[in-house]
Amino acid sequence: MRWLWPAAVVLLAALPLFPSLFGSYAVTLFTLIFFYGFLGQAWNIVGGYAGQLSAGHAAFLGIGAYTYFVLLTVAFAEICRIIASNTDAIGGAVGYYITFTGDPRQFQFQDARVYYYVALALMLAATGVVAWLARRRFGVYLSAIREDESACEALGVDTFRYKMLAMMLSSFLTGIGGAFYAFYLFSLQPGSVFGIPLSVEIIIRAIVGGAGTVVGPILGSFILSPLAELARHYFAQSGLHGAHLVAYGLLLIAVVLFLPEGAYPRLARLFRRRAPQTR
Repeated sequence: MRWLWPAAVVLLAALPLFPSLFGSYAVTLFTLIFFYGFLGQAWNIVGGYAGQLSAGHAAFLGIGAYTYFVLLTVAFAEICRIIASNTDAIGGAVGYYITFTGDPRQFQFQDARVYYYVALALMLAATGVVAWLARRRFGVYLSAIREDESACEALGVDTFRYKMLAMMLSSFLTGIGGAFYAFYLFSLQPGSVFGIPLSVEIIIRAIVGGAGTVVGPILGSFILSPLAELARHYFAQSGLHGAHLVAYGLLLIAVVLFLPEGAYPRLARLFRRRAPQTR
């Protein structure tokens, strides 16, 4: 297991080097997997470790997408959507379109594989931050707040301070993801970047994979991102646009009822049970 994660990173880094086996569609799909894994990891800090259910993380992504790396501590995605929809300077309800120049200095690249590597780097960086946090006093405090906030306060922990620090770090990372989002799609519409569906996309990956774990959001993205693409394609062909959100809702209910801890903790327990038998 100690060599599994480095080997996986090396494999993912090498895949785009073989275009005959790993085509343009696979590059796009894995870029989305890494991107949503990154966003899920960012949400995991405040939602998984601190146990604070933030359902408006699309606001931080949208603000980062429209303005670059903006840090905001408290925001509501719907308010931001309404403001953006009525602000002509950023395109209003029609949206904002970025002219493609192909200039790397403007974070624009001709080769889609560059975005693949940027998304992979973002996901690994966020995972590194979460792994570091989980081993420090900060992470222990967040986990304790999630389990029993009143008990933490009774022991002298400034719970408000640590919750705000978790939200600031989470929103900062999500804002960076917004900057990537803008230059990957080259078009921004308030309904898509500030809408509730995007917040759901972020949250559900961490919950399905295992909120409050280092690997959970990544595993959730590898599970859900391909399924999301297949669901969108299937429902779009059937004329049922937006029906994939209903499927997401049903999946989330099923996970909460039958797999409340997420996929990664369950898989980890299974591997631990089988390990002595294979020695």
